Amino acid sequence: MNGLQIIAGGPCRSDEDDKCGNGDCPTVYMTPEPGMIAVQGYEAAHPTPEGESVVLIPEDVLREAARARGWY
Repeated sequence: MNGLQIIAGGPCRSDEDDKCGNGDCPTVYMTPEPGMIAVQGYEAAHPTPEGESVVLIPEDVLREAARARGWY
């Protein structure tokens, strides 16, 4: 996917803020496709169709994304 813009979560801003341990945290992205968002998160053990995934991201990251989009 090209053209993703971080709207919540994302790289930690400092070593002290790195809750993920590697600086690449759960993230919510705005996409070029109207009405769509993309998420990066923790893998969830759940069967899905080919090409799809279920990921777990912290609730506060979703709230941050909703505020960034003006939905909350």
